Amino acid sequence: MAETEQPQIYLVTPPEFELSSFPDVLESVLQSIPAACLRLSLASTDEDRLMRAGDALREVAHRVDVPLVIDRHWQIAERLGLDGVHLPDGARQVRAARKALGDDAIVGAFCGASRHDGINAGEAGADYVAFGPCAPSALDDGSFAEPDLFAWWSEMIEVPVVAEGALTADLVARLAPVTDFFAIGPEIWDTGDPAAALRALAAAIL
Repeated sequence: MAETEQPQIYLVTPPEFELSSFPDVLESVLQSIPAACLRLSLASTDEDRLMRAGDALREVAHRVDVPLVIDRHWQIAERLGLDGVHLPDGARQVRAARKALGDDAIVGAFCGASRHDGINAGEAGADYVAFGPCAPSALDDGSFAEPDLFAWWSEMIEVPVVAEGALTADLVARLAPVTDFFAIGPEIWDTGDPAAALRALAAAIL
């Protein structure tokens, strides 16, 4: 994932999907709007389920030349030859994942709204740091990553930053000058037309 002047889309899969049909839907979305990265983000911890999903999505991702990372399970990334891992717990596992996957792998870290955790993850060798959600959410304690955090990070820190969670077109437009990537998932999969929903959010970047 290379940092660019204009923010790029970082697509995140739903937490659950039908393996028989989702790869085709995913490919149509990836062909609709270019993405810098794809994350397999299944809620399941079943190894067989994760392996089969990783196999199927790797084929889709590589057909459209998009790197594929997996949530949490860097051991599966290593076994399947995926492009890296996304770690949901800040800096805690960054060094271990890097050691297992090597220097060329993508190792990213989600750091909530904590500047401190983000700095630690960057110092541990994360390729990117994700902050979010970007607005209050009923699913957590109400804390969120404010625009000032992204503005400070983009000015002071060289590690690319990802905005993730509760994104709207207005928020995308507001954060675009201070964000390298937008991680988009629930915002589009819960609609009737994921490709159209993604195009609408991507249009707000311009």
